[in-house]
Amino acid sequence: MVYAVVRAGGRQEKVEVGTIVTMDRIKANKDGNVELAAVLLVDGDKITSDASSLAKVTVTAEVLGDLRGPKIVIQKFKNKTGYKKRQGHRQELTRVKVTGIK
Repeated sequence: MVYAVVRAGGRQEKVEVGTIVTMDRIKANKDGNVELAAVLLVDGDKITSDASSLAKVTVTAEVLGDLRGPKIVIQKFKNKTGYKKRQGHRQELTRVKVTGIK
């Protein structure tokens, strides 16, 4: 069983080959693939976590599509002053499928 923990847009995700991950928007190369930075690699009983060994590890993924997250509403209110502020936000996301861990 081989899996890796990768950096995915400010967070870390545990991925195996075939895993679909939704992360912050990233740009793909012209083939539609991206390379993710590994933080930890587990290959059976062997666990790799030092930076020099992980520099040789490549986790490749293909971009399935770009999407937007759910809308969140930010509301600010101060009592007795007439101050109200309402703002919305939708996060830009990318869905990727892991194709290889080497």
